[in-house]
Amino acid sequence: MNKIDLSIATAVYNEEKNVDELYRRLKKVIDSLKLSYEIVIADDGSSDNTQEKLLEIRKDDKNIKILSLSRNFGQQPALTAALDHTVGETVVLMDSDLQDAPEFIPEMLTKLDSGFDAVCAQNPRRHDPFVMKLFSRSFYLLLDRLASYRLPVDVGTFSVMRRPVVKVLSEMTERNRFIAGLRSWVGFRQIGILYEKQARFAGKQTQTFGKLINMGLDALFSFSYIPLRLATISGLLVAVGTFFVILNVLYQ
Repeated sequence: MNKIDLSIATAVYNEEKNVDELYRRLKKVIDSLKLSYEIVIADDGSSDNTQEKLLEIRKDDKNIKILSLSRNFGQQPALTAALDHTVGETVVLMDSDLQDAPEFIPEMLTKLDSGFDAVCAQNPRRHDPFVMKLFSRSFYLLLDRLASYRLPVDVGTFSVMRRPVVKVLSEMTERNRFIAGLRSWVGFRQIGILYEKQARFAGKQTQTFGKLINMGLDALFSFSYIPLRLATISGLLVAVGTFFVILNVLYQ
């Protein structure tokens, strides 16, 4: 295989209104960089015409890899699948709804070349509904307080990584994954740069509030021992209480 300079990994779920614009803007940025490239897209069980649109785009650009997942597994597993199938020396991981603007990639690559192994977009300002913004902010503050490892605040999917970082992430076997946390946990020289997350280009938000809650719980239980310790203590207190109740019943 020929060496590939840049891999772009993303996942789509019912994004038929976004994929054409996503590819157009990505291609414009890639052409300006003059790098060999691949675009790896995991279709997370879409039920609309997303896959058909991707196949149409691929007819004109064989540098696109399409992974068709057997069902909807969720954002983090789908992004993991895309990441695992990249081969580039540098890898961009991003969302597909264009809240992660492709035009910001060159700035992250420039920062990467100044001596870092991973550069993450840090976005304290988001164009999300108020409830989503409140949940996101509360989640990061809670995780920062409870996690046994210090995790960066307001850092999500959008990032640029060198191959060694991607290799370590791909070798990790966690099933319930929180990629932003795992990326930080593996170490290497990492830095965040401020970026204002954009509004969704088209279509409805596919990350429902319920899915965000589940992802938040996965992250919390993965990076903090406190919930497990609380569950253990609670179980012990219930067991001790039950023992004394039984003693009292036998006495009566």
